[in-house]
Amino acid sequence: MSDEGRLRRVVIADDDDDIRGLMTIAAKRAGVEIVAAVDNGRAALDAVRGGDVDLAVLDISMPGLNGVEVAEAIRADDLTRSTLILMVSASVQLLTDHGVVADRSDSFIVKPFSPRVLSTRIREMLELGEPA
Repeated sequence: MSDEGRLRRVVIADDDDDIRGLMTIAAKRAGVEIVAAVDNGRAALDAVRGGDVDLAVLDISMPGLNGVEVAEAIRADDLTRSTLILMVSASVQLLTDHGVVADRSDSFIVKPFSPRVLSTRIREMLELGEPA
């Protein structure tokens, strides 16, 4: 999935406008291309299925499909299975009770977070060097 020199492609999903805005700032700071920044799980899944997405940043609690359901659908599809998943939640208990960290995602971050921390996590997950 990683072509040398190609910007890594990221989908962001959170139903809170302000949090989604912070996620977008953090992703831009990480130096990635934002394919979509959406407010629900169905739109996030559609964006990932749209192709060639390297990372999905998913809030667990969203209307319609929640982040767990989106992650399960991504993992169940041969075309999207290799997409990295970063779960976001205000509840550590939600992250651990659903087995999200171990079973469905590659990493997680707890709200509230600083854009700097999220940016660093995105860069680490996508194995990007430090920003210029």
